[in-house]
Amino acid sequence: MDLGLENTHVLVTGASGGIGLETVKLYLSLGANVTAHYNSNSEPIQTLKVSFPALQCAQADLSSESAVKSMFDALSETPFGPVVVIVVNHGIWASQDVPIVDMTIEQWNHTMSANLTSSFLVCREFLRHLRAATESVKDRAAVVLIGSTSGKYGEANHADYAISKSAMMYGLTTTLKSEIVKIAPRGRVNCIAPGWVPTPMVQEALNDPAVSGPILAATPLKKFATPLDIANQIAVLSSSMISGHVTGQVVFVEGGCVGDHTLVI
Repeated sequence: MDLGLENTHVLVTGASGGIGLETVKLYLSLGANVTAHYNSNSEPIQTLKVSFPALQCAQADLSSESAVKSMFDALSETPFGPVVVIVVNHGIWASQDVPIVDMTIEQWNHTMSANLTSSFLVCREFLRHLRAATESVKDRAAVVLIGSTSGKYGEANHADYAISKSAMMYGLTTTLKSEIVKIAPRGRVNCIAPGWVPTPMVQEALNDPAVSGPILAATPLKKFATPLDIANQIAVLSSSMISGHVTGQVVFVEGGCVGDHTLVI
């Protein structure tokens, strides 16, 4: 199926691995021009870049206001032209279990900055550049944020992560969908909320049967999603041709799994 994304400039944040890297590969296969963002590890992107001239890299600490502004300013000057679609995929998840009663303010602030404030900065800068874009760009403008099932159900011992995702899903997404149309009347904002996906960030946790067992037992499809499962939904939501009347939605990709199963571990 043609998603109408050929030659569309797509920015994917947190593209060094897992869902981000798989999303980059999918967009490239669909003919898009892709900017793959990274903070510290560019090796997987550089390896991919050898085979794909329609791929470029961008380094930035997205929790820095000046770094986000500089990144978008630089991207607007590249041959790919202005960014049309952004996939806000970056984020951190602390592998150590820390209940709220023991959580430090340093951990809380670090997670909020890395996951939520950075997403606000990326979306804000995208909108600011969108103001000066052509009508053709504005008509196809789309934001896809990556939330989490923990943003709906919570996650015991990982409140900082769950709350950062909840704010993204139910505050940022739903507000942005009402504001983007003031700049781009056809602009859309949606969110994908994956369940557990075996990525480098959480693979160690999922290797523990005490973690993976209860999750799979409560998942009707009896399997974890792959990064490509998530990437496919991202691409569909970003397509104005296929999803042009879909905005403000949180789409769960979790195999039917419901609830915070860390509670029963």
